[in-house]
Amino acid sequence: MTADLAGCKAALAHLDLDDNPATVRQKSRDFFWYSPVLKERLDHVTADFVVTPRNEAEVIEALAAAHAHGVPVTPRGAGTGNYGQAMPLSGGMVLHLKGLDKIAEIGPGRIRAGGGAIIAEIDRKARAAAGQELRMHPSTAQTASIGGFIAGGSGGVGSIRWGGLRDDGNVLGLRLVTCEARPRVLELRGDDMHKAIHAYGVNGIITEVEVPLTAAYDWVDVIVGFDEWAACNRYAEDIAHRDGLHLKELATVQAPAPHDYFLRHRRFIAREKHVAIIMVGPHSLEPLLTVTARDRRAAVLFRSDRDGAAGLPPAYELAWNHTTLRALRMDPAITYLQVLYRAPDTVERVVKMAAIFGDEVPGHVEWVRMDGRVRGAGLPMVRYTTEARLDEIIRIHEAEGCPIFNPHRYTLEEGGMKQTDPAQLAFKRETDPDGLLNPGKMIAWDDPDYDFASDRIYLFPGLNAAQ
Repeated sequence: MTADLAGCKAALAHLDLDDNPATVRQKSRDFFWYSPVLKERLDHVTADFVVTPRNEAEVIEALAAAHAHGVPVTPRGAGTGNYGQAMPLSGGMVLHLKGLDKIAEIGPGRIRAGGGAIIAEIDRKARAAAGQELRMHPSTAQTASIGGFIAGGSGGVGSIRWGGLRDDGNVLGLRLVTCEARPRVLELRGDDMHKAIHAYGVNGIITEVEVPLTAAYDWVDVIVGFDEWAACNRYAEDIAHRDGLHLKELATVQAPAPHDYFLRHRRFIAREKHVAIIMVGPHSLEPLLTVTARDRRAAVLFRSDRDGAAGLPPAYELAWNHTTLRALRMDPAITYLQVLYRAPDTVERVVKMAAIFGDEVPGHVEWVRMDGRVRGAGLPMVRYTTEARLDEIIRIHEAEGCPIFNPHRYTLEEGGMKQTDPAQLAFKRETDPDGLLNPGKMIAWDDPDYDFASDRIYLFPGLNAAQ
């Protein structure tokens, strides 16, 4: 069926619809430009128009019109995702969900909020109402939406204590609208939620989420410095395993990146210092300092309770992909990888990769829990030269037993965070029978016979139409 753009726009003209080319292009972009590979392939991509619903009823109306007129629909939250999740590869409609920002309920240990609610605002309201906050959030919490985080993310600040979004209990329920002649609203709970978590909206539009809360604290930011990269990571691995320490964030970043890229903290960090970046509950600060003092290699460089936080970004904005962002602002050739350093020899693998690549791949490790076990999740920066060299760096990591979740791919399957199985494919057929939701992001839908062993980037045919 050929998309009837004019008919769809006419049917939705009474909603908040924008077809101005400049604003449509702006709303057709996420943070895909972190990757020079994706920037080259996706920079031209744009939708034909943007619809911004104010409530779930308008989401249903927009999806019914899209289905009736064969128009592709790409959902968008705040557009802070890095993998091209919100890039409209087939044009059509961008469904901008910022209007679904109402908080429906705050109770002991849980909150229900619209998918477009900004994460930092959820935390502010939960703190004010009940002294609680979300268990985890991305480093982009000030601008990211909760629905976008669940649909496009995997974990973040808080994962050192609570694990990732896929861990049972970290998402309690979702409301999902299907793309059919008569869109349905599905209430997903239990295992059914995993069909929509980190699914880029290919099988339904998340309109409301129910997620757990935990006690809110005035977190103390601490930066600990080391002369040796190995010592820095052994310290981090040690405190990560100390369950008595109430940590919210724990990352290590290799010198000289902290001095070179953390500009507002530069006065605290000598250029030769590797750092551990920590967020700790105030009740755990003294025990953390006690443990740190036992390590003669460690030096406390910064404490927000002692040195002040005025004018400084919070610690979590030095971590996760904010580390990459700060590097990019100084050096536009920087990109990054996502690496799993397998246990039990996690630190040995981190150090070996540093020895192999040197300053070409500055180290950055996020210490998290996966299925209850402490793991080192690498977000090393890469000084990009060519795509061939980037692929070689990936192959060397994998040959050394360090699997890569490739952030230079825009599909669910190629990034490695989610593999399409028969149940996932059947759910897509049920909720989006015409394949209109975020086309091009799910290879199993477009090309069941695709050869993943080829190592070639999947090229969605719709990209040609967008050029």
